[in-house]
Amino acid sequence: MATQATVDQSNENVWGGGNRPLGASYGKLMMWFFLVSDALTFSAFLIGYGVYRFKFESLWPDPDAVFTHFPFLHGEFPLLYVALMTFILIMSSVTMVMAVNEGHKMNQKGVTIWMLATIIGGVIFLGSQAWEWYHFIVGEHGAVRFEDGRMAKIADSEGHVLSLHDIIHGEGVAHDHHEKFATEDVIAAFKADPSLQLLLPGKEHEVVDHKTALPLVENSYVVQGANMKENEYGHPLFANFFFFITGFHGFHVFTGVLLNFIIFLNIVKGTYERRGHYEMVEKVGLYWHFVDLVWVFVFTFFYLV
Repeated sequence: MATQATVDQSNENVWGGGNRPLGASYGKLMMWFFLVSDALTFSAFLIGYGVYRFKFESLWPDPDAVFTHFPFLHGEFPLLYVALMTFILIMSSVTMVMAVNEGHKMNQKGVTIWMLATIIGGVIFLGSQAWEWYHFIVGEHGAVRFEDGRMAKIADSEGHVLSLHDIIHGEGVAHDHHEKFATEDVIAAFKADPSLQLLLPGKEHEVVDHKTALPLVENSYVVQGANMKENEYGHPLFANFFFFITGFHGFHVFTGVLLNFIIFLNIVKGTYERRGHYEMVEKVGLYWHFVDLVWVFVFTFFYLV
């Protein structure tokens, strides 16, 4: 029969936890607590996006028609560059796994190489996101906004979207994305060309012929690019969520790159070799994997749905 002392000892072993509960160090446990709380924050943002996405479904732009740019290539490539950014970030998570694995082996050279690759991947992603923001802010074609809040692109008789520059100056003329056009000039150009028509945003573009569209255009105003108040692609809330969610995630990536660089410097200096372990690499690796996983959800719910 077990004595009271034995029972007390058993309870202490079960409930005491010691200084390494679940076999994890204090630092890694605190990192997990932070990541769980941060996951709840991102979840709230994405849920909010989903609510307004379906509340204003008729006014919500189709991401396929918004994110069509690709560096140094002319034409439209829906979501191709965003997919490339996603692939680069995921691969940086793979290089982080390799860095952690080399750390377990106490291989300083291996950790150095893979951490450097992870940092490069993060920097490329940040640069790509800045490039995407730039094109989203500047805009591609420009649009007209009606009194009821709907946005429309101007198209030719075959349904091909035309930029405001093409309507004012004609097609084939050098295009300056920073040029701003007055609403009166756009209305006058639309009136002068009966072949022009309107395309309303959405998964299935609604075409409005010139005769029907003319009264709408006469009571509209021009919107170029996107900001926190206006959005040529559709409902202004789309731009608000884009800037906030991708910006918040970008801040996380920037923080991760900064942390990775600090850890990289310590690796090069041999700090962790002297400590006898590379646990700091594993801790920052948890954060980096979280950032990558969050982007997968952002990519899925924001760009694909």
